[in-house]
Amino acid sequence: MSTQRQQFRALINAPELLLLPGAYDALSARMIEAAGFSAMVAGGYAAVGSLLGQADMGQSNMRDLADHYARICAAVEIPVYADADTGFGGVHNIRQAVRAFEDAGVAGIFLNDQVFPNRCGYLPGKAVVPIEEMMARIHAALDARRDSSLVICARTDIFSIEGESAAIERCLQFMEAGVDMAKPQGIDSYMGICKVCRTVPGPHFATLSQAAGETGLSFEALRQAGAAAATLPSIALFAAAHGVTAMLRALKSAQGVADVREHLIPLPDYYGLTRLKELHERETDLMQRAISGAAQARANTKLPARD
Repeated sequence: MSTQRQQFRALINAPELLLLPGAYDALSARMIEAAGFSAMVAGGYAAVGSLLGQADMGQSNMRDLADHYARICAAVEIPVYADADTGFGGVHNIRQAVRAFEDAGVAGIFLNDQVFPNRCGYLPGKAVVPIEEMMARIHAALDARRDSSLVICARTDIFSIEGESAAIERCLQFMEAGVDMAKPQGIDSYMGICKVCRTVPGPHFATLSQAAGETGLSFEALRQAGAAAATLPSIALFAAAHGVTAMLRALKSAQGVADVREHLIPLPDYYGLTRLKELHERETDLMQRAISGAAQARANTKLPARD
């Protein structure tokens, strides 16, 4: 998996703004890759929505997310940047989380300073841990990393509690601790991002989330502000929910499936996404090899052929 991790680092350092649509499962990951994107994000908000049908209030756990990310990573060849929440407990939990997510195949993770369990960064009611506790989380994550090319980002959610200065100060301390990136969650204005990019070393990932409302900056504005990338963690989830809802509304008054066909992906396109041809070819090849091997074994041992 170091190839995807090295590729992710190269994409982050490229001059173009890197767009990372959010995958909520393996199929949406395939669609993102098929659309030509170079990388993707897999966040807790989309995971909780797709796995549990609930808003993200911290009800996920490390093992569920590790399995979830493993399925996403196995479905694609492009880098996956994954949400590690708070690390799911103390320093020993964080060590397990980093290694489980490494084994899942992610190219990078982001770890936040909320109290455990955390919630979506755009929901009210957040609280953050003291800076010393977050620094211990960071050191635990860095110590647990086995592949040095795994990108580790530390995120602070203190902006909505204590303001911009406190958020930037935490990010500076995070960078001094040795993370690859530091993210002040909630600083989404043009001037705010400009200040972060001037003040905090390392690349900046802007967030364009549906949970933040409809006030997101344009891609060009983010590029001009100095952002290296923009994550869109819930965009595919919201598109899927909207598309399925529209189809079901039409189906409610339809006379047959033909009346809702415009809402459905064509069968050949679906089989292309799910790689039916590749599966058939592998199945045929393995069966042929088994038949040939059995025939060769009979010939070598001079066993009579079966009727």
